[in-house]
Amino acid sequence: MRHFQASAVERRIFFNTHLTSHPMEAGWASEAIFFLIVEEIKGEARLNAHVEISPDGINWINEGSRFPEITSPGYYFCKVAHFGNWLRVHGDITGGEIKASVQLHLKS
Repeated sequence: MRHFQASAVERRIFFNTHLTSHPMEAGWASEAIFFLIVEEIKGEARLNAHVEISPDGINWINEGSRFPEITSPGYYFCKVAHFGNWLRVHGDITGGEIKASVQLHLKS
């Protein structure tokens, strides 16, 4: 039987300069999908976000999977298949502020 977990990592938070989600332990899963739900954009905000992995939940490394550049409200996702135990989303915001939620879906 396959296992599945859906977690609301961040909920309806305003971010400016950086978006960094809380880290999640996901070592039991074989695949992950991050959903980034952008509800509102203030100014000319642009978000460039990617997935990060960590050996210890403290020090972070760019995993290489990226979201498309985000400039408008909507639903965005990024798939990850090879990771250790810790996952999070990190992004840089320029030109304004965004209101967003982050969800992580894990499956073994």
